[in-house]
Amino acid sequence: MPDNSQREMLVDFAEHHLEQAHAPWSGLLVGAAVLTLDGGIHFGCNVESAAFPLGGCAERHAIAAAVLAEGPDMRVVAVAIAARDANGRVMAVPPCGGCRQMIREFGPQAEVGWRTGDRTAAWHAIGHLLPEAFELPQ
Repeated sequence: MPDNSQREMLVDFAEHHLEQAHAPWSGLLVGAAVLTLDGGIHFGCNVESAAFPLGGCAERHAIAAAVLAEGPDMRVVAVAIAARDANGRVMAVPPCGGCRQMIREFGPQAEVGWRTGDRTAAWHAIGHLLPEAFELPQ
């Protein structure tokens, strides 16, 4: 599990990468940073589409970047999320249900944190955020 300095670094990375978000409809800019078991750090931002269901979340984009870089056996240790509204205000945005499922699949013991204020973040075990995850039979 990441220590406090790694957690802060991940949230700062997420904050930095939210600036790349494409959110012309909602105005909600979201960035994510994923720390992997191999020590890699990968990033994502939300991307909206005029055909609304086709957009994507920052967390899933960061996980996809991690899989692309490290392969399908990549394992997530931590995910940090930062968000700001169209006026630049910090928004506390925990992961949606789909992102929680994806995080849990790639990191059943992962920690997930999101910015709750300018210098603060809340951290939770993914198992607490998604206690009854969907799993395929082995």
